Amino acid sequence: MENAYQHLGLSKEELFSMVDHNDLETEKITAPRYSYWSSVFRVFFRKKVNIVILALLGVVILFAYIYPAVTDYDPFVNVMNAEAKHLTPAAAIAKYGFSLKYILGTGASGESTFEAIWNGSRISMSLEFLCAAINMTIGVIVGAVWGFSKKVDAVMMEVYNIIGNVPFILFVAVMVMLFTPSFMTLVFAMTVTGWLGIAYSLRIQVIIIRDREYNLASRCLGTSTIKIAMKNILPFMTSFIVTLLATEIPSYIGSEVFLSYIGLGMSERSLGRMIFEAQSAMVTPGWEFEFWSPVAISAIITVVLYVVGQNLGDASDPRTHM
Repeated sequence: MENAYQHLGLSKEELFSMVDHNDLETEKITAPRYSYWSSVFRVFFRKKVNIVILALLGVVILFAYIYPAVTDYDPFVNVMNAEAKHLTPAAAIAKYGFSLKYILGTGASGESTFEAIWNGSRISMSLEFLCAAINMTIGVIVGAVWGFSKKVDAVMMEVYNIIGNVPFILFVAVMVMLFTPSFMTLVFAMTVTGWLGIAYSLRIQVIIIRDREYNLASRCLGTSTIKIAMKNILPFMTSFIVTLLATEIPSYIGSEVFLSYIGLGMSERSLGRMIFEAQSAMVTPGWEFEFWSPVAISAIITVVLYVVGQNLGDASDPRTHM
């Protein structure tokens, strides 16, 4: 052994040195730092298509909320001017000169179709965001309690079996007919029972996770129900909640457009209201832009929000962070 040290040209003391023993250091487990939301956005932005879709969503929100505010949109500015009504894009540009305002022509009141669809987008998007926020908040809270408590489960299942079998769009239509058709009426009609389906879906997921071995072990060790819900269950539910939100938001704008198209929408000039008012323009030569413009914007908003939500839901799954 001594010869082994000597052929290296080092003494035994130089090769080996004693270190101090530290009980606290021996208990530490070295592991890379993990941030849940950093991992979510890393996975989300890994796909280049998500960046493109997110940029498109940003443009839509910019035009829907900022553009109408800076242009002072007035739908009746040319209502008495017959020559300004139902102009094709080419005719509007020839009359007023090239401008972003007239690239889609003018409508039945002589207003800019381009400005009208973005003002309508603001109203429709505000409706869907507000309804989604209310329904998701109530649905997540009720669904979590519903899944944990067997007493609440017995009562809520009876409520769900009765109300859940009534078609949602029929219920909303009846509520709109009973009250004055307006923005707040539609919000009330879409949220008074809209949260029930969300709560039921969440209840199923909570029941699946709550009885897993690690949750049963936590309960046996005296861990509170709230702590189990926050630490053990909620992280696994984030992906499901985001995915559910991605399907809920586009559904509200679809419902609003459908109700407005059959004459049961809000009195405000939303995208659905514009489509309803421009039905005759669909078959009138030269007036097609008045109908197809709000239809196209409605489709773009719905698809963009759905794709962003679905991909964000996939990125929220901890299993994709490996």
